[in-house]
Amino acid sequence: MAQKSKNEGLLDQGFAGSRAAELVDITYRQLDYWARTDLIRPSLSDAQGSGSRRRYSYQDLLELKVIKTLLDAGIRLELVREVFAYLRENLGEDVASANLVINGTSALLVSGDEIIDLIQKGQGVLNVLPLAGVKEELDQAIVELFPKKNPASFSEAV
Repeated sequence: MAQKSKNEGLLDQGFAGSRAAELVDITYRQLDYWARTDLIRPSLSDAQGSGSRRRYSYQDLLELKVIKTLLDAGIRLELVREVFAYLRENLGEDVASANLVINGTSALLVSGDEIIDLIQKGQGVLNVLPLAGVKEELDQAIVELFPKKNPASFSEAV
């Protein structure tokens, strides 16, 4: 039987809410609000009342980082919800591999040779927002947080 690496054990345990917020570079208050409003709920353990703790998986952290990236690009939270719902539905666990074109309040998904309007008909291109770097940023934040662990890619353990 193959032994689990130290990173796999860490990923199995998941990340507490405060640690998840720190890794994704958002406030705990944002994380709490997003969970309470069902933007993204922790997949390992959800809060069950006062004193219980949320546990976020690595995949949850990737999704949180994508949401933060969209917000940082100027997309309003209401639109981020719509965009993210579409990404989840159509890309599944691969949301961090998407490339988005941001046009004011519109977001277009670039997938191979096709461009998909995620909100409404878009007309001009202002910014291309690649999400592929989100995974590397998150992996680096985890390595910095746990320097004694093996720095192999965390996504390989998922």
